[in-house]
Amino acid sequence: MPGCSIAFGDPPERKAPEWHETRPEAVEAEGTHRFATFCESIGTAGHVVHLSCQKALERALAAKERGVRLWVESVMLHFLLDRTHAERPGVEGMKHVISPPLRDRANHPAIWHTLAAGLIDTVGTDHCPSDTTQKQMGAGAFTLIPNGIPGIEERVNLLYTHGVRRGRLDLHRFVDAASTRAARLFGLFPRKGTIAVGSDADLVVYDTDYRGTISAASQYTNCDYSGFEGTRIEGRPSLVTVRGRVQVRDGELVGEPGRGLLLKREPNHF
Repeated sequence: MPGCSIAFGDPPERKAPEWHETRPEAVEAEGTHRFATFCESIGTAGHVVHLSCQKALERALAAKERGVRLWVESVMLHFLLDRTHAERPGVEGMKHVISPPLRDRANHPAIWHTLAAGLIDTVGTDHCPSDTTQKQMGAGAFTLIPNGIPGIEERVNLLYTHGVRRGRLDLHRFVDAASTRAARLFGLFPRKGTIAVGSDADLVVYDTDYRGTISAASQYTNCDYSGFEGTRIEGRPSLVTVRGRVQVRDGELVGEPGRGLLLKREPNHF
């Protein structure tokens, strides 16, 4: 048949796929494109979460450039870690099985640059701390490994250390990505995300002279490992207030339990 080609024979042999091969960058890029197209066609805003690679980033930026109200979040894992962590043998590799999977390190510069430019809007964690025993459920088949990794505790410290201290972000973009823009996107601004008359006095005094090392032995998260074990940090909160009352001082909880409130978000007009 003109214009067609037919291949005969057995397909080439392949080794069993690794986790990252079941979720390739091209598929994430195509999913981002389709999501943006849906948002555009019905005239609504959309939020891309956990963006992990340059190919998907390019699709998101193309949508933003043509006027789609699309917001983008990435997580600290995709700024700092790469697929070699998930390729480690045994449970050490299982600990770093997440979705989207850790990508090649070559993606990191584009993600950092776009964050600095404000086109990646916020930085999250996808905190999902399955412990070592749970991770080992997939010892016989990688499809059974629970996805996720602990990360919420060190998000701000890692962003400051590898963003501000390394010259990748200025201080204003750091605060915007970690706090202000998230409050805007989720309809909590100006109650949250700013220091102003009438806003909740949720304040962080940040100690830029602090030096420490991330370790499961010292973390507060109830998980028996850290995805960033042994990583040095340069700075941490020295004091945190919640609605004007001190809750944390030098890494220790000193406030009253139950001080937090569940807030209902307002419609987004950002």
